[in-house]
Amino acid sequence: MRLPPLPLPVNSMLEIILLISTAVLLGITLYNVLLWPKLTTRPMAVQQDVSVLIPARNEESNLAACLDAVLQQPAGLLEVLVYDDHSTDVTPEILTEFVGRDGRVRAVQPKPLPDGWCGKNFACAQLAGAARGSWLLFLDADARLTQGAIARMVTEAVHRNATFLSCWPRLQMVGFWERVLMPLLNFVVFTIYPAPLSLARSDASLGLAHGACLLIERATYEKLGGHAAVRGEIFEDTRLAKLWRERGERSLCLDGSGEVSVRMYGSLAEIWLGFQKNFFPAFRRETGFWGFLLLHSVMFLSPFLLAVWSPNWQTVAAAFCVVLMRASLALRFRHPLWSVVLHPLAETLLLLLALSSWWRCKSGRGVVWKERTYRSTQ
Repeated sequence: MRLPPLPLPVNSMLEIILLISTAVLLGITLYNVLLWPKLTTRPMAVQQDVSVLIPARNEESNLAACLDAVLQQPAGLLEVLVYDDHSTDVTPEILTEFVGRDGRVRAVQPKPLPDGWCGKNFACAQLAGAARGSWLLFLDADARLTQGAIARMVTEAVHRNATFLSCWPRLQMVGFWERVLMPLLNFVVFTIYPAPLSLARSDASLGLAHGACLLIERATYEKLGGHAAVRGEIFEDTRLAKLWRERGERSLCLDGSGEVSVRMYGSLAEIWLGFQKNFFPAFRRETGFWGFLLLHSVMFLSPFLLAVWSPNWQTVAAAFCVVLMRASLALRFRHPLWSVVLHPLAETLLLLLALSSWWRCKSGRGVVWKERTYRSTQ
């Protein structure tokens, strides 16, 4: 009589589950890398008038370069409106110089920030209210448009019948910590979010946007309440994308690395404050936040720890899957390949940053950005 085979040890079963899970996430990542579309080069079918709207708070190092790139657009630009959001640096002087130099540039007078509003959301609402264009292009001051970007974005939106189009920008990275940590922005999103699927399905859960570059049809913006509908949201860009889908409108997020680039943060301190501002408030429920931390701890960090402390083919293969995720995204988005080697360090810092964001929000201290403090309502 043959004895039944002995079951696998619990540890081996868990390691196999870890490997299968990382392989699935690698599949999602490759799906995005290979099939997520960029904006296509099409002739501009319909001439559209676009208002470029730039909220600016303490942007003395960015505003001039941003405006120069916008004003060099060969087609589609009607006007450029800038809201100096009570800056304490020389941003107002830079804006005044451009207003005097080019008649298309207008300054929107700042107002006191009302209760219940985030600063950027209020600035965008004021800009939209003063705009005359049939399309509104909300652009962060650290964003840089390439030649012809506005025409390509409008043409793409019209071709795809979208009233909301976000262009995911190319990340400019200069310093060491930028190159180590900033690629995680794309890693966090494109390892779990099936970007090509969002073009085929209208589910609100598939709404995604990058706030550095949002092109929105004005009539639809006004109909749906615009930034007033997300007035207290720190993570307003994706909230707007989801709102569009909830109301039956078409919102899309495409790879816009050929149209816009952005250097979001210039130092480790800025990266910390910027990510801390968005991290915990990005989740509607605290359970989602802890689920995110569990996912990243188990799937994206533990394979490396296990491969060192308890090496076997399953843990090494799981770690290799994560390396392939990082490498494929680095090739797609032109991130430095050497940063892939430092993934365990970057992932550890990401988790610490997330906990810092959670602690500041839950303790009542709030997160700080641009000399303003925001407290989570969770």
